[in-house]
Amino acid sequence: MRNILLYLFIILPFTAFAQEVRTFDVGGVKFKMIFVEGGTFTMGALPGDPDADADEVRHEVTLRDYYIGETEVTQALWEAVMPKNRSKHRGNGQCPVEYVTYDMCKDFIARLNTLTGLLFRLPTEAEWEYAARGGRHSKGYIYAGSNNIDEVAYTLNNVTERVHKPVGQFKPNELGLYDMSGNVWEWCDDWYRKTPSSKPSSNFHVIRGGGYDCSPRYCRSTNRYLYDQRRRRDLVGFRLVLN
Repeated sequence: MRNILLYLFIILPFTAFAQEVRTFDVGGVKFKMIFVEGGTFTMGALPGDPDADADEVRHEVTLRDYYIGETEVTQALWEAVMPKNRSKHRGNGQCPVEYVTYDMCKDFIARLNTLTGLLFRLPTEAEWEYAARGGRHSKGYIYAGSNNIDEVAYTLNNVTERVHKPVGQFKPNELGLYDMSGNVWEWCDDWYRKTPSSKPSSNFHVIRGGGYDCSPRYCRSTNRYLYDQRRRRDLVGFRLVLN
């Protein structure tokens, strides 16, 4: 039986407020979940954004409190839970797991929940965007934590080789979250809808955040993309949410 430890403490990250963090240990691999205070926000394109797409429809959303992964799920954590690392680019446990389908992510989460006795899950699209934009502490940045993409994200702007980087190498956003822009795209739990009132697309879920081979416009916090839940690509990973 893998050793599972759980503890809670308060830290003061790069922001001016005390942020609650829950730290977990699964098989010797530690990971952190950052508290996000719920609230009502206008989801969708930022006013005046010239790169906004038609599906970034502005609409009001209200969210409850939740926790979200400080980083994308790493290959080390995946290996502590799953029998096989499915990533295309292996060798560094601190790199995000990638080359995983939506269903593979759900399988990982089910096994993690069995090990911990908790209810981790994928973020909803609204939860993902709210956290990327800094929640109640948002400063209105285009990207997750800055208007300068090179401060917070690994993209085509600053790529050194066509592969992802270890998590947490860039500046975090207002909540202390890393890589919500760039590095790898992240699965959300929602089916893709062109607008909030549209019929959901069959087999296509939402992915967010952009990746290392994307131009900055795809790494904006409001950018949306649809992806077949059955497909695998080395650009797509995920992060966890916990209520």
